Amino acid sequence: MRTLITITALLFSVMIVNAQKIYSVDYESQADVKVYVVKYESQCDLKVYKVDYESQASGNDGKWFFVKYESQADKKVYFVDYESQADLKIFFVDYESQAGWKNNSKKQLMY
Repeated sequence: MRTLITITALLFSVMIVNAQKIYSVDYESQADVKVYVVKYESQCDLKVYKVDYESQASGNDGKWFFVKYESQADKKVYFVDYESQADLKIFFVDYESQAGWKNNSKKQLMY
């Protein structure tokens, strides 16, 4: 029983670590999550910081690394034109320390 719990915890942590490799698709039907970029931080569900290296994109904490190929991504996103079309509203921040969730009820979208 203890081994099963340990294995489950390990698999869950591996899934979380890789959940922030993002690929931007061309069509809405290809996306896992539809995203809208808001103008003001107060309007967002998630504050996102774009990291420079894949190794920096750990955890489900708003640090995104945009991959070049769809096959490398853990999540495919489509940027919609209107807020009402979005599953997730994001705001791009200037500093890594600012990244994070403002609306925890949407957190499961990026697992």
